[in-house]
Amino acid sequence: MAAVQQLEPVPTPAGPQSINDETYHSDADMGRESPPAAPDLAFGSGPQRGDTRIVVVIYGPGQDKIVATFAEVLGKRSRLKTCFKEITAEDQDWVVGLPSESAKVDIAERDRRLVVAINAHCTTLGMPPDVYLSAQCDYEFLYTETPFFRRDLARFVSHVLGQISHHETLMAKPRTYFISTTFPDVHAALPNIDILTVGSDAVEIRVDLLKEPRGDGTFSEIPSLSYVGEQVMLLRQRTELPIIFTTRCTKENGRFPMDNPDLYYEYLYRAIQWGIEYIDVELWLPERIRKKLYEQRGNSRIMSAFHDFSGTFKWTSTQAEAIFEESKKYADIVKMIAIINDHNENFELEYFRSKIRSLHPNGPPLSAVNMGETGQFSRTLNKCFTPITHPLLPIIAAPGQMSAAEINQALALLGQLPKKNMYGITSPAMRSSTPQAPFYEKCFNELGLPHQFVVVEWQPKAGCIGAWVNQRNFGGAYLNPAVSIKSLLSHSSFLSSLNNGVGPVLSEAARLIGVVDTIVVRQASSSTGASATASIPSSPPHTRNGGDSLTGSSTLTGSGAMQSGLPPNTSLILDNASWKGILSTLIRDLAPSAYFGCAAVVLASSAEDAASALFALKALKVGKVYTVGFKTPPAFGKDLLIEPFTSLESIQRARTIGGGAEVAGSGAGSPFLVVSALGPEKSALVGMLVRLFGSRNPASSSSTSGGGAKKVFLDLADRSGMNSVGKGGDPAVIAEQSGFAAYGAADVAAFTTVETLRLLVGQNVPYSFVRLASGRTLF
Repeated sequence: MAAVQQLEPVPTPAGPQSINDETYHSDADMGRESPPAAPDLAFGSGPQRGDTRIVVVIYGPGQDKIVATFAEVLGKRSRLKTCFKEITAEDQDWVVGLPSESAKVDIAERDRRLVVAINAHCTTLGMPPDVYLSAQCDYEFLYTETPFFRRDLARFVSHVLGQISHHETLMAKPRTYFISTTFPDVHAALPNIDILTVGSDAVEIRVDLLKEPRGDGTFSEIPSLSYVGEQVMLLRQRTELPIIFTTRCTKENGRFPMDNPDLYYEYLYRAIQWGIEYIDVELWLPERIRKKLYEQRGNSRIMSAFHDFSGTFKWTSTQAEAIFEESKKYADIVKMIAIINDHNENFELEYFRSKIRSLHPNGPPLSAVNMGETGQFSRTLNKCFTPITHPLLPIIAAPGQMSAAEINQALALLGQLPKKNMYGITSPAMRSSTPQAPFYEKCFNELGLPHQFVVVEWQPKAGCIGAWVNQRNFGGAYLNPAVSIKSLLSHSSFLSSLNNGVGPVLSEAARLIGVVDTIVVRQASSSTGASATASIPSSPPHTRNGGDSLTGSSTLTGSGAMQSGLPPNTSLILDNASWKGILSTLIRDLAPSAYFGCAAVVLASSAEDAASALFALKALKVGKVYTVGFKTPPAFGKDLLIEPFTSLESIQRARTIGGGAEVAGSGAGSPFLVVSALGPEKSALVGMLVRLFGSRNPASSSSTSGGGAKKVFLDLADRSGMNSVGKGGDPAVIAEQSGFAAYGAADVAAFTTVETLRLLVGQNVPYSFVRLASGRTLF
């Protein structure tokens, strides 16, 4: 259970303020050797350009508006044509729509090197979609007209076009879990999906367990593709997590018959077309089917699955190695699961896991567990996509399956998950903000983590950061408001003494942004001890000159490790999570390509307040950034084309620049994105600029115009608890009136909390759970 000692209320974890209102300083300004860099700790792949072919959307009767919506999400313009033969290279910067009936005429002869065809089918028109179009198109997007979930479309196109992929970064996490929904109808899971998925990195839909009702009160032996498609659509509309598509056979504790392997291919290939992230392909299927699915997988990932319920399978046998060898031929992940009779077989599995890692260092990750109560120990040791259950599920998907909380509690009892002290570090100025300690307690309890969460108040001149972080049980902290690296090191003699006086390890984000909002603890193995121990001071200072007040002794042993304080082989990494919250907010309803090469405006009172937004824009590959109110940090000069607004004339010039195809991707167009880190007292200025850069005719920016995406406004100012929005009115309201899609600090705060929890405890808490647990309605 998480214990909370709330010394002071802590605010939402994202905001443009900083504890110290000082002039921005980059690493080069610190007058010291640059601190060591750490690998990027942020989970989630950075946006990529992906598939650059012309997107052709095939639409049903009366559904031509979906073409413009696709274009809006992708940041392109749309046009309608009648057949594939009319599409040429001149359509490269457009999304082209074709009516379904005329598209069928020449879809088979299309130039696949030039176009990618997506069958967009509205389920209210009836199911299934046109069978011929489903088979011929590269992908298929199923959607409901009312309600329509733009984030579902953004996620779909971002995945199938390869602009976003979570696989590599999920595999880099210390542990990953997936929850298997065992409901006969996904509708039953939707009310609790936010709680069900806490701790999960993916959601498995067990297609074989779905029950499609017939008109006579019975159920189909096998759910139809039409029914399965709607079930997948419903699930994807309500969770942002990757989905695992599974058709488990009767021999392996499922319900799909085994007499027709081609039936599996039909369902699994359709899952690839639907943009499912992970496809479970059973090893017993003929090699021709497994090979074909692997070759056709696109941006989906294949999970080769082997299950043995005989009780005779042995991890020490040559059969086990042969199974892995055969599995890895057509797999991005190899999953091997067996039922055992003796506890010692858990250790045989660990030997097998170690042997496979040694023999195949570059092979696909191995997910391997033992079933049954005797095999539960192996579930605590497996680190790659451990299948988990939840008390709210009607049945468990496999014998011995445990919840994420049960696994974490078992790890704690085994000494593999020691109790840590986590901190929320705030400032006196934030005392009136909404407390977040109960939320962290709720997350720790839901995840079964033993950690204690404490909210403390930091006054820079009083030091004390070192007293919190230099303890054996320190598990990490978030800082809200964020703190500049310069201020943190100047007010903490302990942190500045790390790495022989160079300072603590910095992530790439913290290094460029210059501001820290997360302190991460990383334990290194003995093989990497040289780099890990570098973060421990060679000799802790015995005097504190206006710095940290430490309690207890800090003497050294003969080996150089401290008797008290951080344990050996421990690194403290300073990171910044807020930029990821900004990035996730911006791409929730739009694909990354909507921002590639566009022009943006950033308003802030200081470079510190703007730096996180600039780092997010760098990741989005924007073409040009106009700045207002601050001097650009030098670290961003080489990655971003930046121009400050110096007068109303310069603003007017940027406003009147065309945004046609001739300037697309160059950053030379009129600004598409406006980000404001100015407080409520500057609302009038923000509102004025939003009006200037907004659409002269807001109605023309609707998805029916074919003129490209709505412009985007992001307000980073925390307006909670404010009695007024300032003399200029609420900038978000003004932005929406001016044709913008508006997002606020609450969205950024929720996504930042998701990233902060991943960094601190290595586990996933979905955005939807964060919003709901914080008392805000998501839908």
